[in-house]
Amino acid sequence: MGRFTYENSVRIEFEDRLLYHLQMVIGTKLRRSESFFFSWRDDPSLGDGRTSVWLHSNCAMAFKYYGSRQPQLNRQWLEALAYTANQQTGLYVVPEPTAGDAATTHHEEMTAAFG
Repeated sequence: MGRFTYENSVRIEFEDRLLYHLQMVIGTKLRRSESFFFSWRDDPSLGDGRTSVWLHSNCAMAFKYYGSRQPQLNRQWLEALAYTANQQTGLYVVPEPTAGDAATTHHEEMTAAFG
């Protein structure tokens, strides 16, 4: 498990693998000077609500990893997370696509394009 900290007051734990993917997407958007919301569901112990924070180039945030290995990146997951970040609702966690998901999506796109 890792931890995302925003403005030294908001903290949320994510699996290291997910956190690393979030860091890559957030870093890419902020390098482009793009501000956006980042939202997640709260743990039931916190009231089972939802938290959203406004990410911008001047906000203080930290990514803390407890595992010793850097996770391998899944390009499809990065693209899916980036897609949410580019929407009006902002970045939120989506499940990691599997190789089968990509094949299905590609097949569906080809079927739609060529009948």
